[in-house]
Amino acid sequence: MYSKELSDLSYSVLDLATVVAGQTIQGTYHNSLEIAQQAEKSGYTRYWFAEHHNMANVASSATAVLIGYVAGGTKTIRVGSGGIMLPNHAPLIIAEQFGTLASLYPNRIDLGLGRAPGTDQVTAMAIRGENFHASHYFPEDVQSLQNFFSADNYDAKVRAIPGEGIDIPIWILGSSTDSARLAAAKGLPYAFASHFAPTYFLEAIELYRRNFKPSEHLKEPYVMACVNVVMADTDEEAEYLSTSVKQLFMGIVTGKRKPLQPPVHDMRTVWNDIEKEAVMQMLAYSFIGGPEKIKRDMQAFIDKTGINEVMATSHIYDHKARLKSYQLLAEALK
Repeated sequence: MYSKELSDLSYSVLDLATVVAGQTIQGTYHNSLEIAQQAEKSGYTRYWFAEHHNMANVASSATAVLIGYVAGGTKTIRVGSGGIMLPNHAPLIIAEQFGTLASLYPNRIDLGLGRAPGTDQVTAMAIRGENFHASHYFPEDVQSLQNFFSADNYDAKVRAIPGEGIDIPIWILGSSTDSARLAAAKGLPYAFASHFAPTYFLEAIELYRRNFKPSEHLKEPYVMACVNVVMADTDEEAEYLSTSVKQLFMGIVTGKRKPLQPPVHDMRTVWNDIEKEAVMQMLAYSFIGGPEKIKRDMQAFIDKTGINEVMATSHIYDHKARLKSYQLLAEALK
């Protein structure tokens, strides 16, 4: 058990630029900016986008572009990637992109890095081509990226301009224990994708803390957990709204992805028992309810895990209800 209060917890937003049924991509981006602006006023620490490809319900494929859009429409909140799937890109290109962002928006840009493709294998092949197995070089690519950001790289034959000499916080993202080991060895902050891959969460963060080596970037382990949050005035309303995210995850389980669907009053009309079990297993770290329930559940979560920061992702069909959910969460955690 850890002794932390809710008020000790930093809180942030993960946005996949989720495409809602009946809505345009342009509208999706406008909604993201509005959520980020509200989050800034509500005391959220950071606003991250995740790189995904070839998904009908996710519009954050050009992650760096969206980061610039939201950073340009806000003033103080940190904006970044959760994450950039580094094996999809040459480290030099990412150094230049994020060097550009950090030059435009100083001390506000985060670079979270993942090793997964962020898509299916066929699309990964289309992205990576001959570099299809690039994930095996993830530790080397992270080091290469750090080298490009280093001021000591000024006399190298290949330099990142902009990027060189700019202090951009690098995070290692993970959904298994492999990335935990890398984050620990490099002394970098660690963010876990417990919002869809809960299985190894507790094991991974324990391994990270146990093996952490202090670095110039970080003196003590820092753990951020991404979780699903659906809040409303009452538990009953939140449960109703949460049927949209349950349908979204059912699309992952069945391979039949589609834009975020409206909530339904009875999920039994949508899924069978096997699909329900698979979805609920993926949604193990989800916080659904009214303010009092969320306070109790979130306190129990940090008592068990000792996390430093929680990152909420909220797949809610109605935009105003989604805004309200994030506002209620901020009020619950203050």
